[in-house]
Amino acid sequence: MSTVIKSSQPSVWATLREAVRGSHQDYTEAPIGRAVILLAVPMVLEMMMESVFLLVDTFFVGKLGPDAVAVVGITESLMIMVYAVSMGLAIGAAAVVARRIGEKHPDAAAHAAFQAILFGVVVGAITGTVGVTFAPDLLRLMGASDAVVAQGTGFARVMLGGSGIVLQLFLINAVFRGAGDAAIAMRVLWFANGINILLGPLLIFGVGPFPELGVLGAGVGTTIGRGCGVLYQLYYLTRPTSRLRIRRAHMGVDVPVMRGILNIAGTAMFQNFINTASWAVLVRLMAGFGSAAVAGNTIGIRIILFALLPSFGVSSAAATLVGQNLGAGKPERSEQAAWTAGRYNTYCLGVIGLIFVLFAPVLAGVFTDDPEVVGHATRSLRIIAAGFLFYGYGMVMSMAFNGAGDTRTPTLINLCCFWLWEIPLAWALAYPLGFGPSGVFIAVAVAFSTFAFVSTYLFSRGTWKTKKV
Repeated sequence: MSTVIKSSQPSVWATLREAVRGSHQDYTEAPIGRAVILLAVPMVLEMMMESVFLLVDTFFVGKLGPDAVAVVGITESLMIMVYAVSMGLAIGAAAVVARRIGEKHPDAAAHAAFQAILFGVVVGAITGTVGVTFAPDLLRLMGASDAVVAQGTGFARVMLGGSGIVLQLFLINAVFRGAGDAAIAMRVLWFANGINILLGPLLIFGVGPFPELGVLGAGVGTTIGRGCGVLYQLYYLTRPTSRLRIRRAHMGVDVPVMRGILNIAGTAMFQNFINTASWAVLVRLMAGFGSAAVAGNTIGIRIILFALLPSFGVSSAAATLVGQNLGAGKPERSEQAAWTAGRYNTYCLGVIGLIFVLFAPVLAGVFTDDPEVVGHATRSLRIIAAGFLFYGYGMVMSMAFNGAGDTRTPTLINLCCFWLWEIPLAWALAYPLGFGPSGVFIAVAVAFSTFAFVSTYLFSRGTWKTKKV
């Protein structure tokens, strides 16, 4: 008579279901691979919803004509600074909250979360006031024509005036992720963008009882949707069953805690600015080869950024695991979590890179039928995909540093790899050495790979383990 021994480990499908529903797993004790999946899956789904919204919103606004699209594009370029501040504060808040949760101090985590939210309210009020007051001047500063300014001032005022809502949406979702509630962050964004997608066309075109607001309707729908998302976040933050619950005792200004968050966030803001600015410079270099090259590069980069969404989810999971396990006094487990996430990320990007190499012309052809543009986009996808295997580890290690509260190291790596290495190399390959647009693509692949090797080497040295947060 034989005895069948059943595995105590949940199946992959059970783990995936738990990840989507929300898990109360202790991430300082769970098997590393399972912990990465539980955190990464909702983060990936959250980011995919954001991308779907951007595509849908652009689709409806595009029906209003080129001036309307220009309004949205120029206003989004102004919002980049708001996003940079939001992401920087989000990284600081997530790192501190994750460390306190790992230390098994949920009250301290809730107190830190409130300090971050309070600071976000102040910053949001300042940016919102400036945006509403100077919206037409800011549009002109960005090169908008008189027609675009006339059509877009209302939209810009609504979007910039609601920048405090954007900031809180980023910030509180980061608090949820730091606490290990990635599924809540996913639901918040799905809820907010669901309302956004529903209201957008109704307000743009004036369907039924809704007023026809044109491009302004897109801004109103977006701001209402995001505002509902923030209300949803605040509801969860005060629920008795929440992993991180803010109560009256956690409220009040605590300057030392706020300063600690800002020390991490300030460098993280510059880190995000480096990445954004380097892409802008590459586009400027590409512009010297004509509109077809710029269009091909734009298509290629958008496809690449969409394909990187799963990797952003895995990398964010690594940041949470590193922070919580450092707080629990388990630095070796933090390191193991980062290496495991890096391996998963490399598998994912390896498959995506192979798809790009094999099917690049087909993917580019979905967005344009211009053969010259397709050619540039195809080369972009194939050349940049060559660095994907390496970049999988680079993304995870960079976020692992951030999760540990060490934002200085990845900022310096970004500065060296993307400003001091990628940009000069792109110029040299494209112009003096005669590679043309392909030279820019080659520089991106080389910089991605360099970034990965440097990040992995510095992470392996382990100095981040002693970072105090």
